[in-house]
Amino acid sequence: MARIQLIGKPGCHLCDEQRVVVTAVASETGADWEELSILDDPVLADEYWLEIPVVVVDGKRLGYWRVSADSIRAALAQGPTVTPL
Repeated sequence: MARIQLIGKPGCHLCDEQRVVVTAVASETGADWEELSILDDPVLADEYWLEIPVVVVDGKRLGYWRVSADSIRAALAQGPTVTPL
């Protein structure tokens, strides 16, 4: 799983704007990212239909509609959560 996930759908202008922010932060930090479409996954559609775009960092939902580059950077700096054995 990529460190940053952008959940949205084609034709969504907010998704297009958030993609610019995500790609800039990923390029700057070297973090890998992926884009998922709610049109391809019914589970994502049920969960996020009214909130796209959604930004997820290290498996935790960071926010939706508009997430700042600073918020994404801060979440990346915290690093992935490690679950004790």
